[in-house]
Amino acid sequence: MSSTGQGETVARNYAETLLTLGRRADDAVGWGRMLRQIANAISGDPTLLRFLDSPRIASEQKSSVLSKALSDRVPRLFLKFVVTLVHNRRQMLIPAIADEYDTLLDASNGIVHAKVTVAREIADAERDSIGAQLSKVVGKTVVPHVSVDASILGGVIVRMGDTVMDGSLRRRLGTLRRRMMVRPVG
Repeated sequence: MSSTGQGETVARNYAETLLTLGRRADDAVGWGRMLRQIANAISGDPTLLRFLDSPRIASEQKSSVLSKALSDRVPRLFLKFVVTLVHNRRQMLIPAIADEYDTLLDASNGIVHAKVTVAREIADAERDSIGAQLSKVVGKTVVPHVSVDASILGGVIVRMGDTVMDGSLRRRLGTLRRRMMVRPVG
């Protein structure tokens, strides 16, 4: 397994644990919001990022600073979770854990996120239409996240988890070309 894949698996495991704790506290949404705020702080503050990433600073010192900063702002069990991340040297995964947490929480609420690639910018109405069509196919609420890639020429590519639906013009033309290249013998 690649280190990226391994990092995603570790992040998902921590996210599942935090989601369980958040549900026990009857505040799964709130716990996700707190984690997202910490993730945003790490991503948005170079000084905090360097502090947490530095191998020269002991995990006990990092835990102490985070405890002082968060102790009056977050539930005790949430703080213990964050301190455990630091102790296990997983603090740099907090943004990925926040992403996984959001995905798990949405999935438990019947919401699926789809990466939709189109060849040109589309209007909000088109995005909503794609979301509605995908929702019918999947049987859940689909939230499309649209990106533009002119190299697909036309059509749409949809990624939901491990599933890819490639309706791009580039793929269709490639298929047509391969069919034309294969000539019957005789």
